[in-house]
Amino acid sequence: MIFQSLVILGVELMLVLVTSQMKLLIPFLIGNTLFLLYHLNLEYKKAARHATERNAELSFKIANQTLPYLRRGLNEQNAEYIAKIIQEIGQVAAVSITDREKQLAYLGVGCDQHHPGDKILTRATRDVIQSGVYKIVRTQKELNCPRQNICDCPLAAAVIVPLKCQGEVVGTMKLYETKDGQLSSDLIRLAIGMAELLGIQIELAELDHQAKLAAEAQLNALQAQINPHFFFNVLNTIIATSRTSPNRSRRLLIHLAEFFRKALKSHGSLITLREEMSFVKTYLILEKARFGRKLHFKGEIPEELMDVLVPRLSIQPLVENAVKHGITEKIGNGVVSVKVEQIGQELYILVADDGVGIRPERLQEVLKPGVGSGNGVGMANVHERLIGHYGEEYGLQIRSQPNIGTTVTMHLPLTTIEDGGLL
Repeated sequence: MIFQSLVILGVELMLVLVTSQMKLLIPFLIGNTLFLLYHLNLEYKKAARHATERNAELSFKIANQTLPYLRRGLNEQNAEYIAKIIQEIGQVAAVSITDREKQLAYLGVGCDQHHPGDKILTRATRDVIQSGVYKIVRTQKELNCPRQNICDCPLAAAVIVPLKCQGEVVGTMKLYETKDGQLSSDLIRLAIGMAELLGIQIELAELDHQAKLAAEAQLNALQAQINPHFFFNVLNTIIATSRTSPNRSRRLLIHLAEFFRKALKSHGSLITLREEMSFVKTYLILEKARFGRKLHFKGEIPEELMDVLVPRLSIQPLVENAVKHGITEKIGNGVVSVKVEQIGQELYILVADDGVGIRPERLQEVLKPGVGSGNGVGMANVHERLIGHYGEEYGLQIRSQPNIGTTVTMHLPLTTIEDGGLL
């Protein structure tokens, strides 16, 4: 009995000792666990950030190489070059590009069964064209290609993304893999990013095409002379910054797309001052991506004048001229300003910069046709359109002093929609 009591007492003492040791170990174990979880979280975020940057780098690399082809339009010949670039850089089993009705190009495994000009076969592709939303197909059964019954088609999974121009679906891009469920989240994000960039480039090509049509039909003088090189230069700037700041590049792409859509969808010779200043704001956002802190902007525009009518793309070319010829050549930072005021029934818009100024002998030439920024889409173009629309007493006035700056004044009658202005 005594022996049993001693054994029980010994066991109780051991439990007390173990428990006291565990109390000391618990904080240590908790601390180590939290430390491990913290570092695992850091590694996860680092890997995710690396994947995002890698996708952005691949997307912009593809965009840079496909740009010359998409500028010529989306057709079978150009689509074949584009598909080859995407497959080589994206390292996928196969790539297909379609318009709304037929296949334009196919490159990769199973290519003997897929030919340019073939009608779109799969329900999944037609669904994407109708909905405008990307679709993920993870199995061969879900892909349901009609040719699977007549050949040993290796395609098993695909991500199908819409290609859009001005918000409308004009085709699709499809990236294929050969095993069920082989689509990684990185590949899906890459496909979506590439589709956005290709859509931007299609809009650029459409802008170029519209400008040529305008020139041929002798439509609006500004449309006829629009040169898309500024937009391509901005796109190259975005590509250059994609490695260091992919999120910033994405935001700039959105602004670039917004600028294109506004330019292409605007109809009529007059728009509100609010709309025109929206063009200016978007343009300056894109230019600040190139110049950074070197470029500053000030605006003095009364809210009550925001709905008056001005010629479409009249202020933006003047601001562009101020940036290109005033601030770019200046050493140090520069300021571009837009001031709008009403005097009687007249509207005065002053665009000024504190840049290098214009030499006196040059000042007499800048309002002549063909002189200014953008192959004529500059001060001379705006000056001619003002006179053509309002009369000889209207137009641009320029004051400039070398190394001090330039002020361009636009003078026009105060017009509103209620006055019968044409939008």
